[in-house]
Amino acid sequence: METLYILLIIIGGFVTYSVVTWLYQRKVVKTLTEDEFRAGYRKAQLIDVREPNEFDAGHILGSRNIPLSQMKMRMKEIRPDKPVYLYCQSGMRSGRAAQFLYRRGYKDLHQLQGGFKKWSGKIKAKK
Repeated sequence: METLYILLIIIGGFVTYSVVTWLYQRKVVKTLTEDEFRAGYRKAQLIDVREPNEFDAGHILGSRNIPLSQMKMRMKEIRPDKPVYLYCQSGMRSGRAAQFLYRRGYKDLHQLQGGFKKWSGKIKAKK
């Protein structure tokens, strides 16, 4: 019985953490549909936070590759005074990248709903 209580406490803690993180991410970054994303990304900094091999396999035309794993070292390449449009493969890493940038003063943050796998626009791939 004691094991059951411990397990319930752990599960409850995990659920609470997940909900708080989700709510914080909704405050930090605006998730856009593909049409909304397409309407604004040309006037913004378009950042692909996937790893270089994923970027080389295909990326949105005009995007820069700053992987989440290198974000801390390369954040000086991102201007805080311009909108930042982020995307990754599915939306998880772009959300974490947005949280990272938000904590460092970036405010105008947007991410592509569903990530690159839901993108139907023009792409570029290295041959």
